[in-house]
Amino acid sequence: MTMKILVSDDVSEKGVALLREHFDVDVKTNLPTEELLKIIGEYDGLVTRSQTQVTKQVIDAATNLKVIGRAGVGVDNIDIPAATARGIVVLNAPEGNTIAATEHTVAMMMAMTRHIPQAHASIQAGKWDRKSFDGIQVQGKTLGIIGVGRIGSRVALRMQAMEMTTIGYDPYITEERANQVGVELVSFEELLAKSDYITIHTPLTKETHNIIDAEAISKMKDGVRIVNCARGGCVDTNALAEALKSGKVAGAAIDVYPEEPLTPENNPFIGMPQVVQTPHLGASTIEAQIGVAVDVAYGVIDALEGKPVMTAVNMAPIPKSVASVIAPYFKLAERMGTIGIYLAEGPVKAIEIEYTGELAQTDTQALTTAFLKGLLNPILQDSVNFVNAPGIAKKRHLQVRDIKSHRTGYFSTAINVKIITEKSEHTLTGTLFDGKEAKIVQIDRFRLDFKPEGYLLLAPHLDKPNMIGQIATILGSAGININGMQVGSTAIEGTNLMAIATGGDIPNDIMLKLRGIEGIIDVKLINCEG
Repeated sequence: MTMKILVSDDVSEKGVALLREHFDVDVKTNLPTEELLKIIGEYDGLVTRSQTQVTKQVIDAATNLKVIGRAGVGVDNIDIPAATARGIVVLNAPEGNTIAATEHTVAMMMAMTRHIPQAHASIQAGKWDRKSFDGIQVQGKTLGIIGVGRIGSRVALRMQAMEMTTIGYDPYITEERANQVGVELVSFEELLAKSDYITIHTPLTKETHNIIDAEAISKMKDGVRIVNCARGGCVDTNALAEALKSGKVAGAAIDVYPEEPLTPENNPFIGMPQVVQTPHLGASTIEAQIGVAVDVAYGVIDALEGKPVMTAVNMAPIPKSVASVIAPYFKLAERMGTIGIYLAEGPVKAIEIEYTGELAQTDTQALTTAFLKGLLNPILQDSVNFVNAPGIAKKRHLQVRDIKSHRTGYFSTAINVKIITEKSEHTLTGTLFDGKEAKIVQIDRFRLDFKPEGYLLLAPHLDKPNMIGQIATILGSAGININGMQVGSTAIEGTNLMAIATGGDIPNDIMLKLRGIEGIIDVKLINCEG
C-alpha cells in the first residue's frame, strides 16, 4: 500500500512533484485545526512551512505519522518532544534558504543604514527631501554577530567586503572555524559593549529566547543598530521599541516577530521612521523556495524508506564532514544489527561495537543507532527508527558500548560487534569492499564473504561427507535457489559451518527436513533485511 503525504502549507511544486514520484500526495493548505485533526491520522508524512501548528494534539491524532518535514529552517511551530516520544522524525531544510536569508540580512542592514524605504516613500509622495535621510557608512564599524553558523558566517564575509570589523558570540563553534570566516569570538557581554551593529542568527531555544532584552540593550553602545532576520522570539520587541524611542538604539531592521502574522495591535514599531520592517521575507526568493522544498522532499523520502536523515532535528545532527565518511556504512551497520538479533539465543544484555580504520577517526554515533535499529526492529511490534532506537534500547536496559580501536586487522576499516546474552556471546564483523559494497566477513570464528541481503541459512554440522549434497537436494526439491555457499571449520573440533545465501524464505516444513539430516547440529535462517 502506497504511503500518503499531506502538504499543509504552500511549498514549491518541484518538491511536491518529487514526493509524488514515491508517494500519494495531498496538498491541503490553510486547514483549520479541527479539520487537520480529523484527517491527519490518514498520513505517513506531513510537510509544512511556518503556518501549520503541529501541536501535541495534532501529533497524538496522527496515528500513522512517521515524519514531519519543515520546508525551511525554524521548527518552533512543531512540538518536537511530542514527536520524538512517538518516534516521529522531524526534519528541516537548513541549507536551502541560507543564501536568501544572508542576502536579506545584508539588504535590511543597508536599507536601515541609508533610510532607503523612508526615502522611497517620501519621493513617491511627490517630495524631494534630501536632508531628512542622512545615513552613515558601515566602513570601519564593528558588526556583532550572535550565532556564527551557516547564515551568520556568510553575513560576516559579505560585510567584511564592505570593510566592517566582525566579532561574534557563539558557544558552539571553535576558534579555528571562526578564524576561517574572519570572525573574532568574544563573550556575549563583550559583543554587546563593542558592536555598532548587532545581527542575530540563532535558532529559537530556551537560551536564545529574548536574548536581546532590556538588560542586554542597556549594555550596548549608545546609537547601536539591531537586525533580526532569525526568529522573532530572540528579541523582546517591546524592550527594543522603548530603546528606539529613547534613542539608545538608533535603528532596527526586523523581518521576524514573536507573533505572526503581525497586526497593528501587536506591532510596537508603527510610526517609527528609524525602523525597517518586512513580513518574514528572509527565505522568500524563488531559488530558496525551490531549494527548501526539494531538500525537505528528499529528507521525507529517506525517512519513509528507513534511511538516516542528515537534517533530522530530533536526533544527533550529522555534519557534512562526518556524513561523507559514515554514509556508505549505514546499510552495513543496520544489517549487522538484524543478523545479530537472529544469532542471539535469548534476550540481548549488552552490545559492544568496535570501529576501526577511518571509522575510528570520526563520530560513529549514527552508525551505532543504525545497528540498534536493525537489532530491535525484528523483535518489536512498534516501528523502530533512527529517532527512537537509542531510547528503546535504554528502556530495555540494553548496555551499548562504542569502542574506537586503532588496532590493525585484515581489513583496514571494519565494524566488529559482540552480542552478549545470558547464555552466549556471538561476534560479527562487517566491512566495505572497494569502499561501497557491504560484506559480512566473519560470524563468530567462521570466516565468510557474503552480502547482507536476502536470506542466509547457517548450518553447523559434523565434518563428514555428503552434508552439502543433502542440504542442496532438499532445497532444490523445494524450488529454493542457492545464490551462494561457503563452508569452513568452526571452533569445535570435527565440525563445520555451512553458510548458504538463498533466493527467498524457507518454509517451516523444509526447515524441519533440514534439521532432520543426520549430522546437522542446528539450522538457523536469517532474514538479513529484517
